[in-house]
Amino acid sequence: MMRWFPVVAAILVVAGPVLADSEKKPSKKEDSSFGSMKVPDAAEAQKQAAAWLKGVKDDAGTQTKFKAIWESDRPVIDKVSSTLALGDADAAKLLAEARDADAAPMEVPAAIRDKKRPAFYRDNLALAYAKALTLRKVYEEALEAFAAVKAEDVVDPSAYLFHKAVCEYELMLKDRADDSISRLIVDVSDAPQRYLQVAALMAYDMQTWQEKDLGWIARKMDNIQRRLDLKRGGKNTQKMQKEVLVRLDEMIKELENQSKQGGSCPNGGNCPNGGQPGNSPGQDRSSSPQNDTQGGTANKPGEVDQRKVKEIADVWGKLPEKERARALVELTRGMPAKDRAVIEQYFKELAKKTK
Repeated sequence: MMRWFPVVAAILVVAGPVLADSEKKPSKKEDSSFGSMKVPDAAEAQKQAAAWLKGVKDDAGTQTKFKAIWESDRPVIDKVSSTLALGDADAAKLLAEARDADAAPMEVPAAIRDKKRPAFYRDNLALAYAKALTLRKVYEEALEAFAAVKAEDVVDPSAYLFHKAVCEYELMLKDRADDSISRLIVDVSDAPQRYLQVAALMAYDMQTWQEKDLGWIARKMDNIQRRLDLKRGGKNTQKMQKEVLVRLDEMIKELENQSKQGGSCPNGGNCPNGGQPGNSPGQDRSSSPQNDTQGGTANKPGEVDQRKVKEIADVWGKLPEKERARALVELTRGMPAKDRAVIEQYFKELAKKTK
C-alpha cells in the first residue's frame, strides 16, 4: 500500500484548498456545490433524533436507552440508526436483515419509500440500511436504497456519498463513481480524511481502467465471485460469466489475427474490436509484438504473455493433467492474484469444452 501514499497526498493537497476556500463562498441553494453540505453536527442530529423518538415512543425506559446511545463514541449515523431501531420495530428488523450475513435483501424495503413516514425516519433509515448493505458487499440493493433519498437530506452527507461511491466503483460504474467522489470532495465541508483518502485511491485507480483488458476481466471475475458468495448464481451472474469467457476467446482470436496479418490488423473486421492492436479500447497493449531487444514475447514481471496463452490453448485438449498443471504454473508465475484467477478460470472452462 505504500505506493499509493504519494498519490493520496497529491490529490488531497489539491482538494484541501478547494474545501477550505468553499467555506468562504456562500451558496445560493442548500443543495449546490462548493461546501454547501456539512459534516454531521452531533448536537443537531441528537436534537432531531430526540424529537422523532418522542413522537413515537416516549416512556422512561426508552429515554434511558436513548441517552446511553448518544453518550457513546460511535459515529453519528450509527447513533441515529440505533435510535430508529429503538423507536420503530420495522426499522429494527430492516437493519438487522441488512447486517445478517446469511441473508441478502433483493429489494428496497417499503418503509424507506413510505411517504407517510417522517422524512427524518425515511432519509436516515435509507442511509443506515444502504451503508450496512455496502459493508456486506450487497452493492446493487445498496445503490437502490441510496437512490431513494438525497445526500442533502441525511444527517451525514459524507457517509452517503462515500458509501455510494464504493458501490459504484465496485460495480464498475465509473462515471457515477467519479461524480459521487467529486461531490464528496467538493460539496461536503470537512469530509473525514478516511473518506477522502479512500475516495482518492478509487479515483486514481479508475484512471487506469481500460475497456475489456485483463483488468476489466479481473473486476468482472470479482463481481461474479461476490454474487456467488451471496448465492446469486442466476441469469445476471451467468451473463457476466459468459462475457468474461467471450472476451478471453476474443483475445486469443486477436493474437491469431495479428499473426495472419504479420503483426497488424486492418479495420476490415479481422480484429474483434477493429483498429490496430494497442489502439483499440479493448486491446491489451501487452499483446503487441515486441522488438528483438525485448526477447521476442517476453513480458514485464507479473504480466500475462498472451501469445503463450494462445499456444497453450491450442494444445490444451491434448495435454495430460500434469502437463496442464505445469503449464498453468509457468504461465501465471508472478502474476497478480486477480489476473491469475482469470487465466485459471479460462482454462477450466476450456477443459470442459475439450472433454
